[in-house]
Amino acid sequence: MSTILQDRLVSVPAGKVQLQGNLRIPPAAEGIVVFAHGSGSGRHSPRNRFVAEVLVSTGLATLLIDLLTQEEEVIDLRTAEPRLNIPLPAARLGGLTN
Repeated sequence: MSTILQDRLVSVPAGKVQLQGNLRIPPAAEGIVVFAHGSGSGRHSPRNRFVAEVLVSTGLATLLIDLLTQEEEVIDLRTAEPRLNIPLPAARLGGLTN
């Protein structure tokens, strides 16, 4: 039996939207590492999930979270507008860490 909790899908309020993320908390976690993704490589990336797994195995909790909604990701793929709107992900990251 694994001593690590399974991924939990979490929804974090960020202004008028809800950001989706995956939270893992090992027993007696000593801290948390937040992987905040603006565009491109997201919370489902195998590379990011691997790094998070290594951190969890050392006793750190991890939160992999997308700073753009699914709708914004679609727009970003076509126009890059959300990724170039630096105040948008910056504000969401600030809200997330609060």
